[in-house]
Formats: sequence, C-alpha cells, structure tokens
Amino acid sequence: MKILIVGAGQVGTDIASSLGENHEITVVDEDAERVEEVTYNIDALAVEGDGTSMEVLREAGVDEADIVIGTTDSDETNLAVCGSAKTAGDPFTVGRVKKRKFLETWEPSPGAFGVDLMVASNVLTAEKIARLVVTPAAHDVDVFSEGTVQMAEFEVGDDSPVAGETVAEADRFDSLTFAAVLRNGDVVIPSGSTRIETGDRVVVIGSPESVHSFAVDVAPSGTPDKDADIVVFGGGEIGEVVASLLQDRGFKPRLVESEGGRARELAEELPETVVMESDATDRDFLERERIGDADIAVSALDSDEKNLLSALIAGRMGVERSIVVTENTEYTELFETVGVDVAVNPRQEVAEEITRLTQKNRTVGLALVGSEQAEVVEVEIDGESVFAGRTIHEADGDLPGGVVVGAVSRGVEFVPPRGGTTIHEGDHVVLFVEAEVHDEVLEKV
Repeated sequence: MKILIVGAGQVGTDIASSLGENHEITVVDEDAERVEEVTYNIDALAVEGDGTSMEVLREAGVDEADIVIGTTDSDETNLAVCGSAKTAGDPFTVGRVKKRKFLETWEPSPGAFGVDLMVASNVLTAEKIARLVVTPAAHDVDVFSEGTVQMAEFEVGDDSPVAGETVAEADRFDSLTFAAVLRNGDVVIPSGSTRIETGDRVVVIGSPESVHSFAVDVAPSGTPDKDADIVVFGGGEIGEVVASLLQDRGFKPRLVESEGGRARELAEELPETVVMESDATDRDFLERERIGDADIAVSALDSDEKNLLSALIAGRMGVERSIVVTENTEYTELFETVGVDVAVNPRQEVAEEITRLTQKNRTVGLALVGSEQAEVVEVEIDGESVFAGRTIHEADGDLPGGVVVGAVSRGVEFVPPRGGTTIHEGDHVVLFVEAEVHDEVLEKV
C-alpha cells in the first residue's frame, strides 16, 4: 500500500519504521532536521513542507495514497490533513488527536472532519492505565477479540509465589496460554519444563478471568479489591478519564489537582472520586492525607519530571505500586529503572493502534511486546489461511518457530487453544509472534 504520514515526530517515525519494509511510505514534515533523519534512517520518501498545504500533499503523492495519517503534535493540523486528503482523492484517513472533545464530536458521525478513524491518545493512555491498575504485577495489558481475550506481561518479583515454579506447575488455568518468557533481553518460547525465575517477564494470553487469576498468583498481596486506595495525581484529561474508568469498575479513587477551578469542576463530574486541591509534590499535604497508605499511585501531571517526582515521593512514603505517564519515549525504560513500576507512553499507544490498521486486512489487533522483540496479533481466519479447517497441531508444522497460538475466539466464545482444536474460517486467532518471523507468519495465516 501507499501510505502518506504527515508528522515526523516520535509517532510518525515509529509508524514509518514499522511499515517501511512492506509498504511504500512517504513522510511529510516542516522541520528540515526531521526530514533529513527520516531520509537517512527509514525506508521512506521524506518531503519537507506544510502538511496542510495541498501543493505539498500533492508533491507527496496524496492523489495515489491508500492511507493518509495525520500524526503531528497538533490536533487541528491532523484534522486539516485528513480533510485536505479527502478533497484530493479517496484515501482511508487516520487522525491522531489528544483532546477527547474531538473524539466525542467524531464518534456519533464517523467521517466527520474527513477522518475515517480517529485515535485519541489521552483516551488510549487512560484505558491502558485502568487495565494496569486492576491487574496486579502487570507491566502491560492489551485486549483482543472485543474483550474476549487478554494479553498481559507480568514481572516476577523475588517474593512472587510463581518464582521457581516450572510453567507446567504455574499453569493451573484451562483458558490460559504461556506465550513467552522475556529474560535478560531474550525471548524464550517456554515448554512445560521451563522454570520461571525472579526478574522474568512472563507473557500470557487467555480469557480475562484466567489472566486475572494468574495475576493473583503472581502477586497475591497486590490484588486491588473495590476498597483499594488508588490515588491519581493530575486532573488533566488523562487523570480525569482514569478516575472515571475506575469509578465505572466500582472503585472510589482519590484525585489530586493543583488548580482550584479545575478541582471544583472535577468534583462535580466525578461523584465517586474524592477530589483534593493541592500540589502533588507537597509532602505536608501528602502526609496529612495519608497518601503513603495508598495501594496504587497514578501520576498523570503536565510534565514527565513532575510525574517521576510525584511517583518517587509516593513510593518513599509507602505507596505499593506506581504507574506514570511519560511523553518522552526515551524516558520509559529510565523511569522503570529508577523506581517507577510501570511507565506508559501515549505516543507508543497511538503508534501501536495506527500500525495495526496497516497490517494485512484480516489483522484486527496488535500489541508490541518487550523492546519490540515480538508482537501479539489477532487475525481473522479466511479460507486461504494455513489454519482453515485444520487442527492447531496440523497447522503448526507449516509455521516457523517463534510463533505461539495464544487464543481462539469464535464469535463471543473463547476457545482454549489445544493441539487438537480445529480452527474454522471466520474464527479469530490471537498469536504471539517473534519479530523476525512476523512477515512469514502473517503471509501464511
């Protein structure tokens, strides 16, 4: 496919890098240095210019583009790009936005603004955080098959009951598949005899119930019940949506917001949330409100530095688990090294969501694992698939190593993937796939 990406920031370059081998990519940006970086580092044509200019878009090939993606840091620019692209041809348009108000306007009327698909980074980030909050010890949680299937990546602590167990001993669930163990930078496809070690990250795929049950096994003391004390630092859009999602799940979170007017607004909008007006790094306030007694702290303030500081202070005061938003992709690993439990990057969430759309037409879900060493992909099976009408064991012989069938869904039914399970046309299969065999696997399935 011919894909035109406007915006060569972190999101745009991540998408271009992921797609460069299999698609014809053109990237547009006003910044000459960014254009030069794309030219030398990515298999893509780079064009310098204003992506809202029809002249620039035509130079970049908008007339022949199959997909046009607006990924700049400006919501308004991205919407203008999509609208302009629609006047030049009939590409599928994807608009990245941060502000939820654009999504709320677009959702009742898909196609509004000239956007075929709108990806809202603040909402995606808040949804990821909410899933992490309710899944103890999880470093990542993604949903597939419209909620029928979950993938989760768990870090095994030295006090975890599963540390030292073999996979066969830890696998006590009918609807769960141990897809991989990430150890010392390597991806290990486990067998029943593979021993789980402290520091491992274990990737499992299964029904939401089985994933949650395994989470309790990994960290029994960290499982939040409805009385769990969850504190959200920051009443911006991400913090607000996190609190709202937690309310919907039956929790009564606390939210700390420094600006008085915004705090009063949030108190009205979030009836089951205790909204407190204060600086999230004010130790006197934190001690007075016994923030150290909280089970989980979510830092969603207006800068990466504030998020890190608030999380570290909360941890020093006794908070058991911290989840932090970081806008800078380069900070993600650093934050987790210095004491943050999980760092969530909105740009990465958006890049994953948009990349999913440009895979094979039947690829309907995608999540990156580890340092992009592997992917979990959801594929709808058609008559030409290696799986169609065959058991998993039969199809396995035609697939390379580095792939694991994690789950099968048939409509709203979860089907445990066993060697004798027959996969039918129309089924959805969720696969763990190592990066080096990704293209070969998708061609066959």
